[in-house]
Amino acid sequence: MAREIICIHVGGCGLRLGLDFWDMLRDEHGLENDGKFVVRDDGLDDERRAKIEVFFRKASGDRYVPRAVLVDLDPGTLDEIRASPIGSLFRPDNYVFGQSGAGNNWAKGHYTEGAELIAAVVDVARREIEACDAPQGFILFHALGGGTGSGLGTLVVSKLREEYPSLLRASVSVFPSAKVSDVVVEPYNATLSVHQLIENADLTLVIDNEAVFNLARRAGASAPRYSDLNALIIQALSGATASLRFPAHANADLRALATNLVPLPRLHFIHVAHAPLALPGARPGRTSIQQLSALLAEGGRSSISATTLGPTWAATPLYRGGLTDRAVHELVRDGQSSMAGARVGWIPTGLTPARVRPPARGSSLSATLLANSQGIRDVFQRLSDQFAVLYKRKAFLHWYTGEGMDAMELQEAAHNLRQLVAEYVLRADLPPTPNEGS
Repeated sequence: MAREIICIHVGGCGLRLGLDFWDMLRDEHGLENDGKFVVRDDGLDDERRAKIEVFFRKASGDRYVPRAVLVDLDPGTLDEIRASPIGSLFRPDNYVFGQSGAGNNWAKGHYTEGAELIAAVVDVARREIEACDAPQGFILFHALGGGTGSGLGTLVVSKLREEYPSLLRASVSVFPSAKVSDVVVEPYNATLSVHQLIENADLTLVIDNEAVFNLARRAGASAPRYSDLNALIIQALSGATASLRFPAHANADLRALATNLVPLPRLHFIHVAHAPLALPGARPGRTSIQQLSALLAEGGRSSISATTLGPTWAATPLYRGGLTDRAVHELVRDGQSSMAGARVGWIPTGLTPARVRPPARGSSLSATLLANSQGIRDVFQRLSDQFAVLYKRKAFLHWYTGEGMDAMELQEAAHNLRQLVAEYVLRADLPPTPNEGS
């Protein structure tokens, strides 16, 4: 029986990532643009269909449609999706949109404009849940720098926690960077969002635009565009979700993934690395499994979320392509010894590998690493420093209080962020106290 996952895409970034994400899923599972299955001659069709209903729902006429909810406070991006080559793939009644936008203001997305739309979003999510046999959870795709993805996105996670407390809530969260966007209030929006994610999400894949921008530059893009960044992110998400979508002996569902990666509830922010990475139009060079693993271990050349791993609580490498279980286990055994100095002593067995046969799109052999490591704190520290510079001058604070938000909420969010950074430092050396569960 398939254990279904509902994806919710909120805001311009979440929707554009979603468009590329579903195009990638469609292709890797052998579906045409309209959702019909196409038989291929590589002997992998059974594996492509074995868990297809985790992310896709069977519709009439032997078609599959994404288990996706598409949300924006401005209909413009949704119109782009409808007009795209895979626009007919989505259910028309799963679009939820407003008319005014959030104006890069978290408070508008969370308290005013977004609050008017949240009931409709929850209704569509409920309809998708009712169409499932055994739902396992949700994945939210959003950015933290703007107003809709951050404000309405975190409101969605909060409501899902109220409505479905037993289902797991994961997120793919894009953290802002001044190299990519010039929205001056991004530190406010992102800090308020992290405050909500700490409390309401169970697993967060951190996508750091700073790191992705640097990767795109190293890959040959002198002035990286959003399409370049999204292409690199989607390659990583392809690997990060592969064990959920194809037969795998480990990390086969969201609950297992969270159990293996999250030792403490607040420390659920996950580092993502992938190799090989290639810009649109370029094909990755031929590499061996040993070379891929070395790239992942380096961090900086393959990381989507932080430049270095640092002390690591738990990690799950996933390999795709024509590999045997024996080859993977031998490689992981060697990696276990090489990572011993990087991992924390109070979690002696924190490496959980997985393997799937169907390769990633455009690459015959690839590897993805999800890790819970201290290195992720660098992203939070940078955000905390940027927030402090803005808030010291009370810059643009009236934009938020004007939407009915109490200024104390910004202070509480900043305090929670600083506390999270401190916890990452502390937990690198100390075991959890007896009254802390995992």
